Amino acid sequence: MIPVIMAGGSGTRLWPLSRTAYPKQFLALNSHLTMLQQTTARLDGMVSAEPLVICNEEHRFLVAEQMRQQGHTASILLEPAGRNTAPAIALAAMKIMAGRADNDDMPVMLILAADHVIKDTQAFQQAAMALLPAVSAGKFGTLGIVPTEPATGYGYIQAGSAQAEGLLTVEQFVEKPDQTTAQQYFTEKTADGSNKWLWNSGMFMVRADVYLDALKQYRPDIFTASELAMAAPAFDHDFIRVDEVAFKACPDESIDYAIMEPLSQEPGNQILVAPLDAGWSDVGSWSALWDITDKDEQGNAVMTGGDLVSGDVMLEDTSGCFVSANSRLVTTLGVDNLVIVDTPDALLVASKDKVQDVKNIVAEIKAAGRNEHHQHREVYRPWGKYDSVDNGERYQVKRITVKPGAKLSVQMHHHRAEHWIVVSGTAKVTNGDNTFLVTENQSTYIPIGQVHCLENPGVIELEMIEVQSGSYLGEDDIVRLKDQYGRA
Repeated sequence: MIPVIMAGGSGTRLWPLSRTAYPKQFLALNSHLTMLQQTTARLDGMVSAEPLVICNEEHRFLVAEQMRQQGHTASILLEPAGRNTAPAIALAAMKIMAGRADNDDMPVMLILAADHVIKDTQAFQQAAMALLPAVSAGKFGTLGIVPTEPATGYGYIQAGSAQAEGLLTVEQFVEKPDQTTAQQYFTEKTADGSNKWLWNSGMFMVRADVYLDALKQYRPDIFTASELAMAAPAFDHDFIRVDEVAFKACPDESIDYAIMEPLSQEPGNQILVAPLDAGWSDVGSWSALWDITDKDEQGNAVMTGGDLVSGDVMLEDTSGCFVSANSRLVTTLGVDNLVIVDTPDALLVASKDKVQDVKNIVAEIKAAGRNEHHQHREVYRPWGKYDSVDNGERYQVKRITVKPGAKLSVQMHHHRAEHWIVVSGTAKVTNGDNTFLVTENQSTYIPIGQVHCLENPGVIELEMIEVQSGSYLGEDDIVRLKDQYGRA
């Protein structure tokens, strides 16, 4: 069984923590692990195969670093553009089948989203393993979430007759219902008193060859476009690149529409569902994160840990709120039912009842030509990260962190000069024809147009301050001449 982890998506409803360049699947929201890392940790003791992670080009180094931190040597399949789950899974299935010897067993894909919370790992593993025998024999399997409320934000699965191992047949998949229909689904039970309707989790299990056969039958256009895209993949470090033109020509379609819905109408019960009651959430909004976060006696959830939140919170006469602080004190007085999320460059204050519309704010920021929807003030790179701590008309100040052994590209700038001051660690600097070491409390100056490079030759992180000055300070004034990470 090979885990196929879908790590695309922008998570706009969790702005301003989740952004296009650093979406929610790469954040530590409810644990010291990121959501992607929680997904792989959930597989410990269950599968031995390394995961195949599917993500877009922009996030490839984030995925590689987070997998490395957990000791994984995952294959990372890069989508040239988002085309939904049906084509993405097709790429994964073709990649898996291409590496199969003729005498191998047909590989089973366990298809998971990278941004779900599942509190009961044992229940998840038991439900998944219950599906394995039937899936190995050629069935489709899915995990259906036992509903806790008449939710309108999820699709539903209608369960049918009971099978072995607590599995149920699938009668149909239905789209997100209105409130009246959701209430009906929530109360309707089978003869033995179990739920007749389950939430569609988007987690599936299927043999790679069975998936491709079904895709060829129901959506031959998606199959053909995916096949062309995978005809000659390029391998770059951990990354697998497919043909961009062919894949962009592929229709945008989910596995639900492309395969599961038409397959559920076929005779013979080709799809089985394992009911899952394990504290599941897709963390699709701030109110959903409030639901799964520990609360005080007044129903307040306070987030002061994780990747991007390390500030203080003081609450007075406050109830039912979600508050996330970043680096500074956030206080509330006489408010209730609010979401307050503070980051270094953006602050969100919203009614908890309106958080589904945060995506509208993100759209307005994007339309205004601003950058707060795309990335944080602190930006991650394959060599480390930088934080833009101050800027003005002709200057910018950054705090740069370079990982041990890492090296920035050999580059030059047409419009800016740079002054580097080492705070801690040792920098190996190439400045024109000269290469030398710069240690703590020392500095060097890079003139406009000078070819230069920065490297950390030590075993501890290199921390330095960069002061840029010039007529134009944009990131697109980086002319890379040589780069060990394969960037253009």
